[in-house]
Amino acid sequence: MNKRGWLGAALAVVVTVSAVSFSQVWAGQEEVARKQKPQPKNVILMVGDGMGRAQRDAIRLSSVGLHGKTAMDDMPYTGFVHTNSADPEEFVTDSAAAATAMATGVKTYNGAIGVDLDQKPVETVLETAKKRGKATGLVTTAQVTDATPAAFGSHVKDRDEQSQIARQFLEKSRPDVILGGGEDYWYPEGNPGRHPDHPAEDPSEESKGSEGNLVERAKNLGYQYVANREELQKANGSKILGLFANEEMFQYDTEAGDRYNPAVSLTEMTDKALQTLSKNKNGFFLLVEEEGIDAMCHVNNAELAIEAGKEFDKAVAHVKEFAKKRGDTLVIVVGDHETGGFTIEGLDDSDESGGVSGEDGPFAVAGSDQRFMVDWTTGEHSAVSIPLTAMGPGAGLLQGAYENTRIHDVIVKLMK
Repeated sequence: MNKRGWLGAALAVVVTVSAVSFSQVWAGQEEVARKQKPQPKNVILMVGDGMGRAQRDAIRLSSVGLHGKTAMDDMPYTGFVHTNSADPEEFVTDSAAAATAMATGVKTYNGAIGVDLDQKPVETVLETAKKRGKATGLVTTAQVTDATPAAFGSHVKDRDEQSQIARQFLEKSRPDVILGGGEDYWYPEGNPGRHPDHPAEDPSEESKGSEGNLVERAKNLGYQYVANREELQKANGSKILGLFANEEMFQYDTEAGDRYNPAVSLTEMTDKALQTLSKNKNGFFLLVEEEGIDAMCHVNNAELAIEAGKEFDKAVAHVKEFAKKRGDTLVIVVGDHETGGFTIEGLDDSDESGGVSGEDGPFAVAGSDQRFMVDWTTGEHSAVSIPLTAMGPGAGLLQGAYENTRIHDVIVKLMK
């Protein structure tokens, strides 16, 4: 056999062996993870909405510098998540389709909450956890009925049906802890609840619920209702509903400008959720979301996107400490998609990109004299893959590159 023929035969063998090997990758990882660690008692899924690799790097540079590690990056297992939706008209996902994929393991159309392409409900990991006797919780700086938390605890055809989502929380999925913003969707028009209509920071905000007084209904179902930091700190029940703002727990794209100013920090809400849910002897499932990253990237505000990201990383650090002390908790940190076409650049006198907005910056690199700029390509979402980091029992199953539906599949597998 000549040299060319020998090389061709060798290549064919390599291709054949590789095809067999790659088909066994997931099975091999599952076997390794099974042998190394027991199944988790608790699962905490932390979502930085709109947070891609570049956002994570900007958060890192701004907080710990060139050679440091953020809490979310300092985790032993890494994966890369494909975020495309199954929308027949636009494969670049929105938060609803992305969250539904992670919650149910099914790709769907943009705007869908907990339903498939035929608009049929699909069981979520939160509902699966509930069936297994676990406590469940939703924590977010967005409205608690916004796309990401909604997809884990409700089933509606359109993400805008936020009052119906709230009603389903109470009547069907019944998370034990619900903390975030969005009181306006829990009270009918003309009944402002604890947060006044038309606040100075955004006069457009007002109660607009379509399902009656859902806060009163929650109280009748045993939820302790809290509306500020002091009340949250004092809350000691097994079921807590906390709504700390009319809409999101920050302001963006308003006449008064952008402000990242949650009345209760994400870490404080997460801590209360951990305290409450960990009382369940069967364990718990908890979703924690930072919405500010996505919102500020939509308006191309890098400063506040980074600030929100730093607060998210503080919550991750707090969760990691909880998990390390126990040894029985799987922690997953991921974005649902990337927002803004966020890019990190060196200093330059001109904005050469021709993007939708001017460059932001400069921003200081922590621990050095260097600085960086942020540039944008869009005010919407992009289709780039998203980094995932994980720790705890079963985390090894999330290595590699895969669809966002695998997050659901791994969590459910480990729960069983």
